[in-house]
Amino acid sequence: MRLVSSGRLHATFEFGDLQVVSLRDGYIDMPPTRLRGEDGRALDVLPAAVPLAGENLRLSVNAFFVTDGTWSLLIDTGASNVWHDPTMGLVYEALEEAGVDRGYITDVAITHRHEDHVSGLIAPDGSEAFGKLERVWIGAADASVFTGRLEPIRDRVVPVSEEVAINGWATALPAPGHTPGHTVYDISSGGGHLLVWGDTVHVPTLQFGRPEVSWELDGDQPRARAARAALLERLSQPDHFVAGAHLDSPGIARVSPSGAGYALEYLAAPIG
Repeated sequence: MRLVSSGRLHATFEFGDLQVVSLRDGYIDMPPTRLRGEDGRALDVLPAAVPLAGENLRLSVNAFFVTDGTWSLLIDTGASNVWHDPTMGLVYEALEEAGVDRGYITDVAITHRHEDHVSGLIAPDGSEAFGKLERVWIGAADASVFTGRLEPIRDRVVPVSEEVAINGWATALPAPGHTPGHTVYDISSGGGHLLVWGDTVHVPTLQFGRPEVSWELDGDQPRARAARAALLERLSQPDHFVAGAHLDSPGIARVSPSGAGYALEYLAAPIG
C-alpha cells in the first residue's frame, strides 16, 4: 500500500493492481459520554491520550473509492445535507478533487444504515448523486433504510445476508453489532487485503489499545465488541490493512498486536 497523491479532501493509494482513494466527508463532534465500558456504563475517566475538540470527541467521516481501471466501487457516501452541519457533506467535492467523475459510478457498498454513511446517495438538491448507479450493496437487516428520501434507490438494493463476492476483488463480510446489518468489505489484491469498515471503531486513540470499549450507539454492544475483536485479530495478519470510516482521515492503516490490545500505524499523515 503506497500513497501516491493527496489533497485537502482526498488521498490516493496504490494497492497492488488497485487504486484506493480515501474521501473526506467531514467530521462529527460527539460527547465522550458516548464511550461505554464492558458494564455498559459511560467511562469514568477518559485517558489523556484521547484528544478533545473543546469538550467533544472529533470523529472523521470517510468514504472510500476503489478501482482497477475498469471496475470500481464506492464504499459509503457521506452525509450529503442530511446532517445540517457545514462540517459534513464534502464527499462530492472530495471525488472531484481526486479526479473521480461520480456520474459514472455504478456500484456503491454501504457499511450500515446510519445517516453519515448512506445519505450521500441523494444529493442536496434531491437528485440521485450517482447518475449511472446500478447496484447498492448493504446488509439485509439494514436495507429498510431505503424509504422516504432514499426510496428512489430501493429498486437497486442488493441485500447482503452472508459472505458474498461483489466482483473479482471485493467481498462483503457481515459484521453485525453496531447495527444488525453492519457489513465490512474485504478488498484483495497482490498487495494483500484491505478491510473497509464503518463503525467498528469510533475513537482510534482509545479502542485499538482497549478494544473492549464500545459506543453508546452500538445497537448490540456485546455483539459489536465481539465483531471488533474478530476483525482486529484478522487485521494483525501479514499484508492486511484497514480503512475506517471514523479513523483519522485519510483513515488507512496497519494494525499489530500490542499488549492487551492493538497498535495502529497510519500510512499517511492526517489531512484534516
